[in-house]
Amino acid sequence: MKLFVPALAAFLLAATPISQASAADGGQAAKTRPAKASQSAKGGKSARKATPANTVKTAKAAKAGKDKSAKPVKKAVAAAAVAATAVTAAKTIDYDGEQVNFAEWQAVRDFADEMAARHGFARAELDTLMRQVRFVESAVQLVKPAPPGKPKNWQAYSARFIEPIRINAGVRFWNENAEALQRAEATYGVPAEILVGIIGVETVYGRDTGRFRVLDTLTTLAFAYPEAPNQAARAAFFRSELENALLLARHENIDPFSLLGSFAGAVGLPQFMPGNILKYGVDFDGDGHVDLRGSTSDAIGSVANFLVQHGWNPRDTGPAVIQASVSPSRAWEPLLERGLSATLRPDELTAAGVTPDIPLPEGRLYGLVDLQNGAEPTEYWAASDNFFAITKYNRSYFYAMSVIDLGRAVRETRDNALL
Repeated sequence: MKLFVPALAAFLLAATPISQASAADGGQAAKTRPAKASQSAKGGKSARKATPANTVKTAKAAKAGKDKSAKPVKKAVAAAAVAATAVTAAKTIDYDGEQVNFAEWQAVRDFADEMAARHGFARAELDTLMRQVRFVESAVQLVKPAPPGKPKNWQAYSARFIEPIRINAGVRFWNENAEALQRAEATYGVPAEILVGIIGVETVYGRDTGRFRVLDTLTTLAFAYPEAPNQAARAAFFRSELENALLLARHENIDPFSLLGSFAGAVGLPQFMPGNILKYGVDFDGDGHVDLRGSTSDAIGSVANFLVQHGWNPRDTGPAVIQASVSPSRAWEPLLERGLSATLRPDELTAAGVTPDIPLPEGRLYGLVDLQNGAEPTEYWAASDNFFAITKYNRSYFYAMSVIDLGRAVRETRDNALL
C-alpha cells in the first residue's frame, strides 16, 4: 500500500477507523487527580452547574539501548506569574528536535514490520518516513512528573483559567459557534457551557493547539520514554498512539507530518490523542472528514460525543457539583478513595458527616471531592456522574472544576451582554 512521504510525493492512502495523557482516555496524556489534603470545613451556599443555568536516555543512548544511569496567591498575581512562566518556557522549548535516523533503531524496525503486516503499509515507505522523524528531547523532559513542590492550591490553579482573556474569548467562540453548540446540546445532551469550558481550558478556543510535530513526539516517547516506574506502560501507550497517528493520517488522506500538537501528541482544539480521534471524533459539519484542527463544529461534536461515551447523563440536569461541609469526626475520609465515579447515595454521605449546602436529589449517586487550597481550608463537594465524566477527559478534580467554572463564567458574561 502506497504511503505519502512528504519529501517524496504522496502519503498514507486508505482507511481504518480515537486522550488525555490527556494522557489518558480523553485524548490526554498522563494526568492525575489532586491528592487528598487535611480536612477543614468550607461553608457557603454554592453549586457549580453542568447545565446552561529520572534520568533519561539521550538520543544516542536510547538508540544503543543503554540507559544512563505558603500562603494562597491572589488570583491576579497567580495568573500573571503563570503567563510570565509560559512566555519564558515558549522561548526555551525546542520544538524541532534532532535527526537520529529512527529507521535504524531495531525497536522502530519491529514497529514498521507490524504496521506493514497488520495494516498493509508499504514497508519501504515506512522506512523513508521514519528517517524523517526527529528525536525531541523537549518532549522527554516535559513528560516527566513535576518535582515535589508547593502544596496543591485550587485557587491558584483556577486563576490560570477563570480570567478575563479566556472568558472573553469564550464569549466570542460561543457567539461564532452558537448553532453547532445548540445542535450538540440537542444531540448529545451535553450543555453548551461544558463544551465551551473544555475547549477553553484545553486550547483557549484554538489559540494554543501545540507546535510539535506529532509524529516526532510520539515516536520519541514510544521508543525513548524516560526511566520511571511506569516506563513500559507509558512507552506502550505512545507506541499505540503512533500507530493511531499513522492510521488517522491515512484515513483522512493527509500528510502525517502536518499533524501538529502538544508534547504528548494531543491534536486540535479539544486536544484529542490520535486514537481518540479515531474512536470518538465526529464529522459534525458534514463535510466527510473529522477535522479537529480546522473545524470548530467537529471539535464541539467530538467533545460532546466523548463525554457521553464516558458516562455523561443527559437526564441529569441538576448541578454537577454541590459544595458541602464535613464533620470533625472524619468518618467521611474513606469516601475520598472511591475513585472517579459516583457511587454514594445521599444518605450515605449524610451518615459519614457530609452536609451539602443544598439538599441532594434522591435517586442519584454522588462522590466526595476534595479541592486543596494550600495552607487554606480544603473545599469539599458532592459530585455527580457528570462531574466524573469530565474527569475521564483529564483525570483531575482541579481540571473538571475549572471546566465547570469557566463554562459558567462564559455563559453568565454572554447572557449579561445580551440583556
